[in-house]
Amino acid sequence: MTSPFDDFEVEKRLRPSAHDLAFDLDRALESVVVLLAEVPADAFTAQSLGVERLGNGVVIGQDGLVLTIGYLITEAETVTLITGDGRRVPAHALGVDPVSGLGLVQALEPLGLSALPLGDSHHLRDDDAIILAGGGGRAHAISGSLVARAPFAGYWEYNLDQALFTAPGHPHWSGAALIGPSGALMGVGSLQMAQQAPGGQPSLINMCVPIELLPPILDDLSRGRAPRPARPWLGVYAQDDGDTVLVMDVAPGGPADRAEIRGGDAILAVAGEAVASLADFYERLWALGEAGVIAPLTVRREGDVFDVEVRSIDRASRLRKRRFN
Repeated sequence: MTSPFDDFEVEKRLRPSAHDLAFDLDRALESVVVLLAEVPADAFTAQSLGVERLGNGVVIGQDGLVLTIGYLITEAETVTLITGDGRRVPAHALGVDPVSGLGLVQALEPLGLSALPLGDSHHLRDDDAIILAGGGGRAHAISGSLVARAPFAGYWEYNLDQALFTAPGHPHWSGAALIGPSGALMGVGSLQMAQQAPGGQPSLINMCVPIELLPPILDDLSRGRAPRPARPWLGVYAQDDGDTVLVMDVAPGGPADRAEIRGGDAILAVAGEAVASLADFYERLWALGEAGVIAPLTVRREGDVFDVEVRSIDRASRLRKRRFN
């Protein structure tokens, strides 16, 4: 067994073929590794994301620098990379950028793998053949296409101006490499979602973070530094509900919880500016300033409308700090 995903291989008919590709397929796939992360049981994200996290990473530096999706390594105490030939290489998490959702890992022993070149997803056309690849070679890579570029707002206070959506859905998408027709890295797998297919049947697609979000933050992230000032965080888990934003839940002990925001509340405005969508809410919240700023919210609860002030914090202050041995 070379991959923990060996029971979740891509169907043979969906696997990529080297025929007519402009790059060495097997060499490119060797740059994708399996990533295992272990998180302490008392970590802030342990309940929501689990204490054992399994996904993928992509070698982007000859010195063992590996790119992944940030939620896999958030608060990770140990990280292990598994190469295509089954070698297990210890690593540590360098950092996670909450704005893009990307994370970096440093291998602590030589990987002996080529770095996948960074591309630019703006050059992808809808009819371009793409590959979404997990660690483990061709059996864990899927041929597909870009089906949409669109904004994406996540309930955990996350927003991308433009995300990449690919089909068909990959069975182990977290941290997978989105490889373009030239063999360059175009994005990193983040989520699996369902869309309505012709005929009314749902089909699975993947949301990927575009690779061009990495270069502006790469130097800081690789040095373990925060790449930008911390955004204000309220600890609100919300979703779109018509033309309002509906609170599903709040983080226990977080700013919204302390301000007595509850699940079922509707957020109507931030600082007097109406919000019509989750993306609206985030943009108006983040426009108030850096973490620590007070967020004046207008809230509707069971027919009553009232104003409440919530003092934001830096989300990272709730996370366990990395330990260096």
